Amino acid sequence: MPAIQTDGLTKRYGHDVYAIDDLSLTVDEGEVFGFLGPNGAGKSTAIDVLLDYIRPTAGSATVLGYDAQRDAEAIHQRVGILPDGYSLYDRLSGRDHVQFAIDLKDASDDPDAILDRVGLDSTAAARPAGAYSKGMSQRLALGMALVGDPDLLILDEPSSGLDPDGIRDIREITREHAADGGTVFFSSHVLSQVEAVCDRVGILKNGRLVAVDTIDGLREAVGTGSTISLTVDAPPTGLTAADFDGVTDLVVGDDVVRATCTESTAKVAVIDAVRAAGSAVLDVETHEMSLEDLFSEYTHADEPTLARAEVDG
Repeated sequence: MPAIQTDGLTKRYGHDVYAIDDLSLTVDEGEVFGFLGPNGAGKSTAIDVLLDYIRPTAGSATVLGYDAQRDAEAIHQRVGILPDGYSLYDRLSGRDHVQFAIDLKDASDDPDAILDRVGLDSTAAARPAGAYSKGMSQRLALGMALVGDPDLLILDEPSSGLDPDGIRDIREITREHAADGGTVFFSSHVLSQVEAVCDRVGILKNGRLVAVDTIDGLREAVGTGSTISLTVDAPPTGLTAADFDGVTDLVVGDDVVRATCTESTAKVAVIDAVRAAGSAVLDVETHEMSLEDLFSEYTHADEPTLARAEVDG
């Protein structure tokens, strides 16, 4: 049973404004799925439909096997939600917030254990939330989402306001939740964090899903592999990209040779050719195309000319 499944999900405002457009997506149980897109792409709208905060214009969605519209109450009992733009009660303490979430779900969690897990000590737990910094508020909201050990954890911009320690904590909690059998639906603009924790990612553009795959799969679909940079004692002469299979670009400088390789074997061929040309290789560095680079490729192209991954997983 998929943790999330949508089929032709569409939310239209008026006659021609589509927040999400024919979204068909499967998120498997136990995976960490990154949900990406530029501002206004429709990510938050899709989450709102999954949680029945708004109703779709067309299509269907299930969460943990429940219909997103008919069975919203059952879904909310099994899902932990860290929304973007949440509100806290200024006069309630951090501990009171977590206890409220425990009571709401009829769970048996220890509020102090939850607060400790998200990095809020006993002093912070006793303070009113109105005195919290943005980072402390984010930690508290995450703690409330973890109540009841949810089968599905939905994190919408979870790193907002967090320092590097907080971002690391988010990463560790995400991995732990998935390792324990839970599913994480992770929407974030911090692409390096998405790359570090997600098994697969889906990219939205103008409400439409333009890609779903692993990071490596996206790299392969774009057709841009890794870059190898060789520090040399003298520039080799006579080398061009056409001399190699799997090399799309080759730049020779005074002390650096840089090649873009779509095949791993091409890296070795470039090194051998540089040496054969009489240059000593002093250092080697490789750079994989980052998720930021891939995100730009998929969201800035008018019509991506790449092999689309299977949208249904």
